[in-house]
Amino acid sequence: MSATALLSQAVQVALALALAPLLVGWVNQCRAWLANRTAPPLTLPYRTIRKLFTKDAVVASNASPLFRLTPYVVFGAMACAAAIVPSLATDLPFALAADAIALVGLFALARVFIALAAMDIGTAFGTLGARREMMVGFLAEPALLMVIFVASLISATTALPVISGRLATQAIGLYPSLAFTAVAFTLVLLAENARIPVDNPATHLELTMIHEAMLLEYSARHLALMEWAAALKLFNYACIGFALFLPWGVATGEAGPLALLLSIPLLAVKLALAGLGIALIETLSAKLRVFRVPEFLATAFMFAVLGMLVHLLLGA
Repeated sequence: MSATALLSQAVQVALALALAPLLVGWVNQCRAWLANRTAPPLTLPYRTIRKLFTKDAVVASNASPLFRLTPYVVFGAMACAAAIVPSLATDLPFALAADAIALVGLFALARVFIALAAMDIGTAFGTLGARREMMVGFLAEPALLMVIFVASLISATTALPVISGRLATQAIGLYPSLAFTAVAFTLVLLAENARIPVDNPATHLELTMIHEAMLLEYSARHLALMEWAAALKLFNYACIGFALFLPWGVATGEAGPLALLLSIPLLAVKLALAGLGIALIETLSAKLRVFRVPEFLATAFMFAVLGMLVHLLLGA
């Protein structure tokens, strides 16, 4: 394990922790601009997290230790995912501990904990949000796995850094299978990160909210960790998309500090474009009714299956 690899790993995790709230702030700004509204400050997520860390936590009297433990587990899971996903470089020592399939399991672990914590207090909103969250996860995870399988068949591995490195170094060509799976991944990203049309992160309307319903009982440092973890999840999903569909610009192999430094502005450009794309989709889309969400995710799974069939039958 070289010192350069450890440096790449440390810089990547630190950058993910630092840029995740900024990505959320950028998406919120783009949504406001596209809706012809005054945009909130870009640093508003940082201010919110800092403010929450300075407050005293209020915990329900019947809360179990699971309720208090969940924010740390969820945040830790998202931080571990940031160490596995190759956002800056492919030479990542921590990535050897888990492949892309295990990464999906890491996201599922966080989902299970947050759903259990939401039901722990026994409130109606928490239980409602937990049930809807598990429904979304139950339908989104197969589509995400199918997307990863298509990329794995093309690169002959399930290790995400290796997939990204091989796709980045091979000759540029048209892959219809990746085009289908890119559409599927975009739909999964919106659903898994509580974005419109599946969920609206800016509302507390009890008939429609999913993610926010599970956070109503959290406050202070616990809520700060949950909000930071949600931002990290969006950042991780964006970087997974870059690794699978836009791997260029990532430092491959045993790259030196210069290559790692050059990959940072390229990552910033990709994140800016991804944030603008998410905001554009949310502006042009209407919030789906809850019972239409399975159809939305079934469409994602269908596109992923089409991508696999195109690769298996046509080799493209």
